[in-house]
This record gives sequence, C-alpha cells and structure tokens, in this order.
Amino acid sequence: MAEAPAIPITHDEWRAALDERFGRELRERFEGARVAVCGLGGLGSNVAIALVRSGVGTLDLYDFDCVDITNLNRQQYDVSQLGMPKPEALAANLARIAPFSQVNATVMKIEEDDIPGLFDADDIVCECFDNPVAKAMLVQGVLEVYPGKPLVAASGMAGISTANTIRTRKVGKSLYLCGDGTSDVADGLGLVSSRVLACAAHEAHMVLRLLAGETDA
Repeated sequence: MAEAPAIPITHDEWRAALDERFGRELRERFEGARVAVCGLGGLGSNVAIALVRSGVGTLDLYDFDCVDITNLNRQQYDVSQLGMPKPEALAANLARIAPFSQVNATVMKIEEDDIPGLFDADDIVCECFDNPVAKAMLVQGVLEVYPGKPLVAASGMAGISTANTIRTRKVGKSLYLCGDGTSDVADGLGLVSSRVLACAAHEAHMVLRLLAGETDA
C-alpha cells in the first residue's frame, strides 16, 4: 500500500483558517458534526466536498456504484478513477481536499431493511440518490425509523432551464426538499452539471444551516 501523502499544514492551522471564516463557535459545531451522504453521484459527490471544505468533522458515505465515463460531466471524480467504487474514489478525493475530516466510505446499496440502525450516529441524513424509487424508499424509511432526525433530500434538477427555480423547502417537521420539484431526466436533456451543482449546493447549505441551529428553509 502506498504511503499517504504528507500533509503540509497542521490541524490547528486548518482550524484557525476556518475560525477566520466562521468564528470558533460555528467551526466547532461543524467539526463535531456527523452527516450521512447517501448516493455519491452528481449530488452526493458535490455535497460531500462542500461539507468537508466547511470543516464538517465526520461523513458517512454510501453508494454501490463504480465511477463510469458518463459520470464525469457532473460528478467529482477524474478519469484516473474510472472503474473504482464511488465511496473509495470520493474518500480519496476528500482526503486531499480536507485531510482532517473523518470519512467512512461504505460500498453498499441501501435497502429498506438496512435503515434501522444505519444512521444512529448521524446528526443529519442527506439523500442524494438518482433513482426515484430509491429516493422515496430512503425518505420514507428515515422519516419512519428516525422521526425528528433532519433529512435533506432532492427532487428536480434536470435540464437546461433556469436554475432560479431550484430552491429549498421545509416539508413537515424534519424533511427539507431541494430542487425545482418537477423536472425529470426522462423529460428531455437530462442532467447538466451546473444545474445539478446548484441543487447540491442547496442541499449542502441546508445541512450547514441545520448544524448552525437554523431550522427554517
């Protein structure tokens, strides 16, 4: 196994840099948080990068897929990672971006029976699947098994239409939906990197707001 590259900064230097941006209190909240990111495609890979750049201390990553050439137009992988399991590839990328975050990468397809116990340690669950059936399964399962645990999900980000229709809505006590709520990949152009990234930014920002104690959308 190759040696891990040397880290040219210390953890204290990293913390000090984040303190300048957020203040110590908010930085400590982010650092002490644990977030599950389910699905590591165009949404999840971008969400994960935004969270570790903000200093979120622990991420639990879940996906069963491998990096494919068709992913490279919108997902945070490179050509050298083609064929790699997405959790392993993304964990390697996150380690280069934010080496002091703990990243737990699990190669698995989450099924309904897996949900009880899976997210016990997580403060927030972030749904980033691209399959509507899987999305509904995860959302329903988390709401039933973990009532009150914040769940940030996405619905509608396809196509080349304006990104101004992508927004974040609070649905009920603990569910936050990001997207336009209508567009679907089957309707035409499919997924365009910039619009997917806009939706991922909404998801990541909602996670950070929740960690900061802000519960409105």
